[in-house]
Amino acid sequence: MKNFYLMPKFFTILKTYKKDQLVKDLIAGVIVAIIALPLSIALALASGVEPAAGVYTAITAGFAVSLLGGSRVQIAGPTAAFASIVAGVVATRGMEGLILATLMAGIILVLLGVLKLGGLIRFIPATITVGFTSGIAVTILLGQIKDFLGLTYGAGVKPVETIEKMEANIASLSTFSWQAFLVGALSLAILILYPRFEKRIPPSLIAVVVGALAVKFIPALDVGVFTIGELYEIPTGLPAFTLGSVSFHMDSILAALPDAVTIAVLAAIESLLSCVVADTMVNSKHNPNAELVAQGVGNMFSVMFGGIPATGAIARTAANAKNGGRTPVAGMVHALVLLLVLVFLMPLAKLIPMPTIAAILFMVAYNMSEWKKFVLMCKTEKWTGITVLVLTFLLTVIKDLVVAIAVGLVLSFLFYLAEKIKVKKKAN
Repeated sequence: MKNFYLMPKFFTILKTYKKDQLVKDLIAGVIVAIIALPLSIALALASGVEPAAGVYTAITAGFAVSLLGGSRVQIAGPTAAFASIVAGVVATRGMEGLILATLMAGIILVLLGVLKLGGLIRFIPATITVGFTSGIAVTILLGQIKDFLGLTYGAGVKPVETIEKMEANIASLSTFSWQAFLVGALSLAILILYPRFEKRIPPSLIAVVVGALAVKFIPALDVGVFTIGELYEIPTGLPAFTLGSVSFHMDSILAALPDAVTIAVLAAIESLLSCVVADTMVNSKHNPNAELVAQGVGNMFSVMFGGIPATGAIARTAANAKNGGRTPVAGMVHALVLLLVLVFLMPLAKLIPMPTIAAILFMVAYNMSEWKKFVLMCKTEKWTGITVLVLTFLLTVIKDLVVAIAVGLVLSFLFYLAEKIKVKKKAN
């Protein structure tokens, strides 16, 4: 069993685990949980689901991936990469459709790991990953303009696609709320400026607290600013088992298959990229096949208990490593702390202003945009690479991620074949 190819990292460190490392893991786990709480709520709202769903995801997937995963410090949970996908599935097929697609994605991920296909991820061109990542960042940013400006859509207006949201925002500019904009701008200023002076407390937590206090105690902000509690139900207690309402008929399975493949591919790419980043930070080497199995199990557990798709979160994983986390115990502590928050403090989330959530997601979009890589690739890649990059980006924004990745992969393969044929002709 020692050399079992799916052996989780957690079980390989038990024999050498020491008390001083436990203390470091506990501290790192608590810090990461503090970072993850507002992000999980914000990403759930960006995904078109209830705010608690993000916390459910961070708890269930976070614990499962730490227990079964192939990385020492990976932190799993809801991520911005999934926001537009989840929102689209929920809008068209409802939560039942999302649960089915994610369960199928989980099975796909487990099979990828069992079949030792974790190494194949490196063959996906960087032009595709950077293209769709930048595209997702733009869709998130555009999707938050409504709440940042305090716009109110007309009756029956529920845009799903990015272009539809832009049109709805323009049509609703007359409902602009200066109070919402002021709260959003204050929150954004905190997120940008606070880390320059103090880095021990997560800026998103400071923004949430200041935003909530401003709306609560400044009379001028009492109107024109919606809070989470005014728009969503805030449940208390543990999440309920939600699998009973899902249809497993063949028609439903076939309809959910494209979304399932997209979720599985994106979860695999994001989680393994996060593992690579983590390896360099803690001088370790991850097990990609064990990680894929863990991501599959984590996603299945997440949607069984009210969550949404999850993957490795690079920012939270980096925070874990920077704060002393060196084993999967830190990730488990992060999940358990969030569980305590869910049970005892979750009702306080109803006080968070929606413009503050929008500001947090603006920063998430900026940090994940990879605009520097995008610009560099446009300067250094061949015309074929630039074509794949730009087309993947545009299709992610205008259409959806399924089409973007499919077109990007097909184009990359065709360009590769054309290059091979060209080289062969020259050789002859």
